[in-house]
Amino acid sequence: MKFIHVALTCSSEKNADKFYKSLLGCQKSGPKILPSSLSSEIFNIDSELTIFDYKNEYVHFEIFIYNRHRGNERRIDHVCLQVADMGSFLERCKSLNVMVIQVPKGGSVIIFAGDDDGNLFEIKQV
Repeated sequence: MKFIHVALTCSSEKNADKFYKSLLGCQKSGPKILPSSLSSEIFNIDSELTIFDYKNEYVHFEIFIYNRHRGNERRIDHVCLQVADMGSFLERCKSLNVMVIQVPKGGSVIIFAGDDDGNLFEIKQV
């Protein structure tokens, strides 16, 4: 079995670019359009959806631009990413005003970053 991609939603291309391109350094391609007929059959969303791909040699995010209100409850589902330099990553988060959650656990700290649309990413250092 091989992992191919993870599909997430963002409310705008600008939000997607900020997190996946500027923070994570992924290359962007697209857009692709999912016609409303397919969107309705697959996701029960009766509208055309725009999709952008953000990827590098290790990850591939398929980002659907879909502006739906999620409320402000925190989500449990998340993606876990490994970074080479946690300090540098946290500095980029700060410079881009990206939400970071740091929770002490035992003798270490669990770190999550979130994009502007509520998608959560657990961050671990190599």
